[in-house]
Amino acid sequence: MEKQDQNLKKGLLPRHVQLIALAGMIGTGIFKGSADTLGIAGPSVVLAYLFGGLILFIVMTALAEMAIVYPNMNVQNLVHKAFGTQTSFIVGWLYWVNWIVVTVVELLAGGSFLKFWFPSVPLWLLSFLCAVLIVGMNLFQVKYYGEIEFWFAGIKVIALTAFIILGAFILFGVIPSDVQNPWANYTAHGGFFPHGMSGVLSAFLIVMFSYGGAELIGVAVTETKDVKNVLPKVIKGTVWRVIGFYILPILIICGLMPWNSVSGQDSPFVQVFSITGLPGAAHIMNFVLLTAVLSAANSGMYATSRTLYAMAQSGEASKRFLKVSKNGIPINGLMITAVCILMGVFLAYKTPDNVISYLMTIPGFTIILIWVSICLAQLKLRKGYKEKPFFALKWFPYTTLFATAALLVIFVSFMFNKNNVIGSSVCAVILVVLLIFSFINKSRKEKKFEV
Repeated sequence: MEKQDQNLKKGLLPRHVQLIALAGMIGTGIFKGSADTLGIAGPSVVLAYLFGGLILFIVMTALAEMAIVYPNMNVQNLVHKAFGTQTSFIVGWLYWVNWIVVTVVELLAGGSFLKFWFPSVPLWLLSFLCAVLIVGMNLFQVKYYGEIEFWFAGIKVIALTAFIILGAFILFGVIPSDVQNPWANYTAHGGFFPHGMSGVLSAFLIVMFSYGGAELIGVAVTETKDVKNVLPKVIKGTVWRVIGFYILPILIICGLMPWNSVSGQDSPFVQVFSITGLPGAAHIMNFVLLTAVLSAANSGMYATSRTLYAMAQSGEASKRFLKVSKNGIPINGLMITAVCILMGVFLAYKTPDNVISYLMTIPGFTIILIWVSICLAQLKLRKGYKEKPFFALKWFPYTTLFATAALLVIFVSFMFNKNNVIGSSVCAVILVVLLIFSFINKSRKEKKFEV
């Protein structure tokens, strides 16, 4: 009976899993981060998103392959099986830190969007209310969480689809606007490559942060029904949809307005909607942005609590995190995550804005490391498969080696980039601390085994 109480419930349907993965990837990365990437690379940033999409597809296919061969194992479990306790400890806690930072920033963004309607209410209070809402939603059974996230993510998908259609109509002159000769914007103002290939390369960190969240599929597999049939469809559908939801909107933004006029203060989506002259466009877009960041924060809350549960199973975290509520929710993991997020919201409110922007580089670094660990785990485990799965990565091991090498090159280049000194320093400190604690954890487990 005790064992049953400590099991997560398989309540996620195929549509839930697909939208959960989309929810993690479609948030501030596209609605706000696109302004940063456009400022760095101009229209040529679409090449960074295309290349990032290729890496994303390889990593997610490798993850799906392993999940089919080893059912009921999520990302952290797979890394543990491949490399043992020490590596699994670092990867698991790194992923937890990643989503804590992301969730805090998403909640602060949610508070800032609410200030559009409630300007007199302090930011910390609005962000706190957003946090309470997200924690509350994660207390439900996973099937209800999946349903809430399905509709949350659905709003984002519908909004992006409407944006693409509306923007295309304006570009092709179907809808009249004040935009003069939109096609010239792709080559004017410094050309398609205003900052050369170095601009494209510099945009990769934000691009990887934007695509981060796809690996939520690998976290959700332990709570998914009929995973063998669901996962291949989810992987194929999610990857192509996400690439489309990044590249097409950015092409439209670059056509409707000069890339160098994109403001860092407002979302480029709000700027584009404002030129359409549609009544209430600002309110509609603000609502979409609010649901987008809350959805991403919701995914973060899910990821962190499940990661702690998986680490407790393999001995990388306290066994207390194995406790599951009557609704099948890892309650202790959820509560400690909630406390950290609330502290993060408070501390982030107290710090200057530029510190928050520096911290936002951390998820870019950590996601790259998580993806590298997935690729390396596949390289290690593939030779141990009893039989080749029906859904497997083609041209193995060359595709996996290509993705691993590309990710490591991106990681190293940004670690030694003078523009990322603070972010890379914080990331390096986190890695060193986790490495030290991984040795302590390994030593503790060895002593326990000897006794």
